[in-house]
Amino acid sequence: MNSTRQPVAEVVVALTGGVKEDAREVFGALRSAYGCDRAADDVPKEVPGAGDRPTVWIATFDASDVRARPARPVRLTAPVVATLQGGYAAVDSLRGSLASAFTVREVGTAYGDQEEEVQLRLESRT
Repeated sequence: MNSTRQPVAEVVVALTGGVKEDAREVFGALRSAYGCDRAADDVPKEVPGAGDRPTVWIATFDASDVRARPARPVRLTAPVVATLQGGYAAVDSLRGSLASAFTVREVGTAYGDQEEEVQLRLESRT
């Protein structure tokens, strides 16, 4: 069977381990480079009454809708864990954009037939 299916261009990005300001910076850097399912004014917010429960911020980016690469390093208050899930080329593209704005360390990877999931630790560049 011949398939004309295109590689998956959407990448779901989940952020944990940081504060809303850090999530805003990470999503802002990615939003400047790719189309996003969230409007520019839809910024991460704290959940009232969450207490000590971990917060996860999620957005979907379209790696086929390339705008520009983040030009400058972005400052974070603490390391943020970013989990990227999508097609191989799309995830690689987002990882490259993140590397232009942050120090990126790969924490783990899971491979599938058409997609991969990569967990990255993002830190401010020193």
